[in-house]
Amino acid sequence: MNNSVSNTARLLAVGLRALLVLTLVTGVAYPLAVTGAAQALFPDQAGGSQVTADGRVVGSSLIGQSYNLPLKPGQETPEPDLKWFQGRPANGLGENTLNTRYRLIVSGATNLAADNPELVRQVRAAQAAVIRDNSVPGGPVERDDIPADAVTSSGSGLDPHISPRYARLQVRRVAQENGLTVARVRELVDRHTEGRTLGFIGEPTVNVLELNVALKELLGRS
Repeated sequence: MNNSVSNTARLLAVGLRALLVLTLVTGVAYPLAVTGAAQALFPDQAGGSQVTADGRVVGSSLIGQSYNLPLKPGQETPEPDLKWFQGRPANGLGENTLNTRYRLIVSGATNLAADNPELVRQVRAAQAAVIRDNSVPGGPVERDDIPADAVTSSGSGLDPHISPRYARLQVRRVAQENGLTVARVRELVDRHTEGRTLGFIGEPTVNVLELNVALKELLGRS
């Protein structure tokens, strides 16, 4: 009996020591090592790929955000601030009402079927808004001018990129709203158009946050 109790106690002691060692190695040492290596080798990515302007962090180059006007009394849906380039619609799995810059609270698509009435309504409303907001005197926008990313959200709902075609569609409006020439704004878009990864993977994109930061710098010099 005493030997059985003693053996059980020894096994418990061994198990506890193994648990302690594994906890320290996998729960403390390994995460610290990986974090330290990431901070040393990839400081920008490890820090959240932050974008700064005027000496402060204004967002992440990996997460899209909205560029809206402040809500007016009694207004529930904010209007876009048309002096800035606008990103993709941000429709996802859940929203919050506190953080207006990042409206979605989780990453994920809406999973609505192509013929879902709600998705059809969203796309038609987005089409109407793109036409209304971006049509300027001498430069009307037609439905055929609108690329798919202007009226649909990405698979994550948080994509910070738009297509060069959608960025160029907004050029005349941004130029008019900011008192700039179309040529200067178009050149800004061209400079911030990123090519395909490794030259053949994916499609060219434009990071909206980085483009708007460059636009603000241009306005400061004008």
